[in-house]
Amino acid sequence: MTSELDVKRLFASTCGFCHSNGGRSAGKGPQLMGTTLTDAEIASRIRKGKPGQMPAFADAFSDDDIKAIIRYIRGLKEE
Repeated sequence: MTSELDVKRLFASTCGFCHSNGGRSAGKGPQLMGTTLTDAEIASRIRKGKPGQMPAFADAFSDDDIKAIIRYIRGLKEE
């Protein structure tokens, strides 16, 4: 991905199917807003996925992309 990653758009198109309302609500996947996972745990989950629950995205995102996704998750607030 490029260095000008539009995380909100990426999240809506890639993650939003399972993480509802931009990650603010549980859907097929858990709510991400207010997660107690560490940044390292989130990064690992994005890279490796979770068998039977979340696909791995190691080949889809660079380390900088994953850092941007984590910043997005950390910045989630009620709408």
